[in-house]
Amino acid sequence: MSPSEQRSPDQARVDAWTWSVRLFKTRSAAAEACRAGHVRVNGVTVKPAQPVRRGDEVRIRHAGIERIVVVEQIIHKRVGPPVAAQCLIDRSPPPPPKEILATLPRRDRGAGRPTKRERRETDRLMGRTD
Repeated sequence: MSPSEQRSPDQARVDAWTWSVRLFKTRSAAAEACRAGHVRVNGVTVKPAQPVRRGDEVRIRHAGIERIVVVEQIIHKRVGPPVAAQCLIDRSPPPPPKEILATLPRRDRGAGRPTKRERRETDRLMGRTD
């Protein structure tokens, strides 16, 4: 085993750890989120190979929701949900109520820019009339 492949018990790659504690469905999705700049460790955007240690704060922007977790225990392999919950402290803010999410106007992905008529209707709904 080469020195780069040896695991340290007190640190782990950020992509592997976030996948191990079930913050991402696949490790490749965790690595892609790191490359896209959606993962921050202690306030700094990180690459997938960045090590995390116990006590580090990891912020993840995934599916429009920000998750804030603190590393409680380092693990290298994916574990079940009860064990994964013991490896982190979740400090994420509560999600907005469903009533608020339902009232926000949404466009289908790829539908392009709104027409002038649609923009005026949206402004009227939001109470931004002149």
